[in-house]
Amino acid sequence: MTSTAPVSVADTTDTTDSAPTVGTSAAPAPLRSGWPGVVALMVAIFTLVTSEFLPASLLPLMAGDFGITEGVAGQVVTATALIGMIAGPAMGPLFPNLDRKRLLLGLLVLALLSNVLTAVAPSYAIVVVARLVLGIAIAGTWSMALAVSSHLVPADKLGRAMSVVNIGVAGATVAAVPLGALVSSFAGWRAVFWAVAAATALAIVLFVVLMPSVPAKASGGLRTLVDVLRSRVVLFGLIGLAVLVAGHFGSYTFIRTAAEGVSGLTPATIAVLLAVYGVGGLVGNVLSGLVADRHLGLALAAVPVLVAAGIVLFSLSSGSPILVFVAVALWGLGFGGVPTSSQTWISRAEPHRVEAAGGLVVATFQLAIALGAALGGLLLDRTDVHTVFLAGGVAVILGGALLASTRRLLPA
Repeated sequence: MTSTAPVSVADTTDTTDSAPTVGTSAAPAPLRSGWPGVVALMVAIFTLVTSEFLPASLLPLMAGDFGITEGVAGQVVTATALIGMIAGPAMGPLFPNLDRKRLLLGLLVLALLSNVLTAVAPSYAIVVVARLVLGIAIAGTWSMALAVSSHLVPADKLGRAMSVVNIGVAGATVAAVPLGALVSSFAGWRAVFWAVAAATALAIVLFVVLMPSVPAKASGGLRTLVDVLRSRVVLFGLIGLAVLVAGHFGSYTFIRTAAEGVSGLTPATIAVLLAVYGVGGLVGNVLSGLVADRHLGLALAAVPVLVAAGIVLFSLSSGSPILVFVAVALWGLGFGGVPTSSQTWISRAEPHRVEAAGGLVVATFQLAIALGAALGGLLLDRTDVHTVFLAGGVAVILGGALLASTRRLLPA
């Protein structure tokens, strides 16, 4: 993360879906505990986000296998994100009446097929197609996560349920890239995708067993999305968020390429380096959750500064492994707070249309990932990885400043 955006506890303050409408009765609470279903959703999110993050640790190997540049290989990230930008907000309107358990199972099957197809792909073009399929699965699942969780648990437990779901993102952030780097160092990059395919198959079995039926809820459809985008606060904030996330992913996509240029780092220590980034992201996610509700302005200002500091310090520390480790820790700490702070921000900007607004945040993340990976790859092929990182740091600061500037326009 995500290159995808988790839903924060603040999202649960929306009363639009939970409060009964005049003339109707409130929806009955679930008759049995829905927490096993929440756990199944968390495991599904873990496998999906792991699948999305893997290329960051495998690009040099994939590029060498297919005879392409690493910049071109990085476009598998672009493919995943670009289709996700469309699939996320459109999933509800496209399947308005389909039981959400069936919908999510279908998306998990798509993810399984994507990982298998990537593992056996005879050409780079097939990998791109497979990643397009994965993008649909990831964005579609995220777009349904809040609505499904709200059916599984009582309204006063929804925030806790989303925290459990977000463990899947945190776990993938910590484990995916370093494990991918480690396994690929002795078994090759294709074995990594076979392993995540097996994990996805287990997630499907768990989902079938633990997830109850989840009837579809009525939504405002595309009109609601358009109405939310008419808000100046939302529009400017989403633009700022897009620039920030693009700067991050324009650099992070090529983090292994940059790490291989640091003297003294072996494949094993690079795996540790990436794990440090993941742990930093986990800590950042927890800290942002503690700060964002009461001090949102501080969170919005501090997050891009930490991310940019980490990226730039990494670029300037190619001769010092110690400084590189410090850089990735700062980088992970900062970006770990982006999902929570951005979701808290959107819940303040659109407190009565949180689900639609959250879908737009997901779309913004996916667009930014696509643009960041694409522009980063082009810049890498024409300059060097240090220039890519410096440009990414500047973009993070500019985007973060624009997003933070909207804080004064939010309701108190």
